[in-house]
Amino acid sequence: MTDAPILIIDGLVSRPRTFTPRDLDELPEEGKVPDVSRYHPNRRGSGVTLEAILSEVGPKPEANYLTLHADRDDFHVSIPLNAVRGEGIVVYRLGERELDLKDGGPVRFLIKDPTACHSSELDDCANVKFLSRIEFSERKGLDTRPTTEDEHAALHEGE
Repeated sequence: MTDAPILIIDGLVSRPRTFTPRDLDELPEEGKVPDVSRYHPNRRGSGVTLEAILSEVGPKPEANYLTLHADRDDFHVSIPLNAVRGEGIVVYRLGERELDLKDGGPVRFLIKDPTACHSSELDDCANVKFLSRIEFSERKGLDTRPTTEDEHAALHEGE
């Protein structure tokens, strides 16, 4: 197990923090998700709920949005905090090992019950692989999700 940082949480939070896999392992048991395939049959891995991370960093009252940054592929999604707080899962393990790049790691963000892409803020395109940072803000942040059907098809072509 590595102690290398894998996830940065910053912006409008009381306690900005960088998490290692060990830090995420040490979050309270009630925040753990042992198998994400119960929400997404085609996904594998385990992780922690977004709510468990929120408890650690303490979003400020004016934090209305969170932006999911995937620096590896320059993909960014900004979604309303209240809409996602009970739905988000931070996936970082596959069995006893860390989540590989081929599985969207080292961190992947999943929404338990997303809608089809283009249909709401919590759509399937908000399931972000290669997640490196979660930024909290008052207003909507950077969002590079596809806006046309052609862009959407191109994004999912490689999956």
